[in-house]
Amino acid sequence: MIRSVQDDRRIVITGIGLTAPNGDNLADYRAALLAGRSGVDHYNIRYVGDTLAGQCRFDELRHQKRREVRRGTRAGSVGIYCAQEAVADAGVDWANIDRERVGVYIGVTEHGNVETENEINEIKAFDYDTKVWSHHHNPRTVANNPAGEITLNMGITGPHYTIGAACAAGNAGLIQGAQMLTLGECDFAIAGGVSESIHTFGIFAGFASQGALASHADPARASRPFDKARNGIVVSEGGCLYTLERYSDAALRGAKIYGELVGYAMTSDATDFVLPNPVQQARCMELALKRAGLNADEIGIVSTHATATTSGDIQECQAVRRVFGKSTRTKINNTKSFIGHAMGAAGSLELAGNLPSFHDGVVHATINVEDLDPECDLPGLVLNEPQEVGDVQYILNNSFGMLGINSAVIIGRV
Repeated sequence: MIRSVQDDRRIVITGIGLTAPNGDNLADYRAALLAGRSGVDHYNIRYVGDTLAGQCRFDELRHQKRREVRRGTRAGSVGIYCAQEAVADAGVDWANIDRERVGVYIGVTEHGNVETENEINEIKAFDYDTKVWSHHHNPRTVANNPAGEITLNMGITGPHYTIGAACAAGNAGLIQGAQMLTLGECDFAIAGGVSESIHTFGIFAGFASQGALASHADPARASRPFDKARNGIVVSEGGCLYTLERYSDAALRGAKIYGELVGYAMTSDATDFVLPNPVQQARCMELALKRAGLNADEIGIVSTHATATTSGDIQECQAVRRVFGKSTRTKINNTKSFIGHAMGAAGSLELAGNLPSFHDGVVHATINVEDLDPECDLPGLVLNEPQEVGDVQYILNNSFGMLGINSAVIIGRV
């Protein structure tokens, strides 16, 4: 094979490792999405009490020893599981790869709250005597922890860091990995997003104080983006990491390729701490399309960020309508209706659930929509049942976050 400069600049996905509330690998996760199977259930957490959440059930000891799990963090365990599974899925000769040329780029919404809350809860039983404070506190709570735990576990000596990008973090990790490959800073990247959010009571309490925490008698129906009766966010944990390679390297070793990152963009609203700005969200999608050299009607699927909050859903629908309102081919769906909001992992998990559409031609639905909000009525919206559409060439994945951070990535079929 003759390498070309063009192929060296093409970045492709060759492996996927994930854990979600309704599946611990891509096959099971995709099957749940097509079957309409939710991963949301009853959950109880300190001070908040009974609530709802999307909880992952992956085997923490599959790639770690018990003492490593105890010393590390939940986000680290999620990251290690996903990274190990992604590398295995990629079929790379890991024993002989130059690990100095492997980069790890992990998106997070927040990190360190879980461990700090737990330690404060424990220290109060000793009248707040700091002698009982854990000596693991600092390495657990430093910002680079999830990515750093992965490098320790896998013997990676290349660059690593976490990307704090609120709920746009999953996309941001993917974008960062692609950029570092393009710059030649690494030859193999592990990138995406992780979240341990359900283990901190502060997130639940914060959303509850905003009136944005979902409730429903049936947990499986609690997360209901676009539905008139939606009443807030279901907090979830999870992770999805990808192995990224230059197309020339992947082709040389005969790797399977899930898709190519053909376009991306990140923008800022600069208008509000929480309320999204549909003009800037639309601009983000338009910039991603421009980078990819695509028109809106060439996008087969738009995966929405919609969190099931009243204002958030409407604002994003305005943005999507502005960009895709005239497209007759584009289908629109949402994954949070199945798993809730996985925060830093949301974007990467939502993208993964749609990637199989390149091969099976099916678009998974947004579930739990019994009474569609007219302000969320979009052309091409796939509701409650999956749709067979045949040919899907491009998927655009939206992820937006607090403080007005916007991200969009476009993956093309190879």
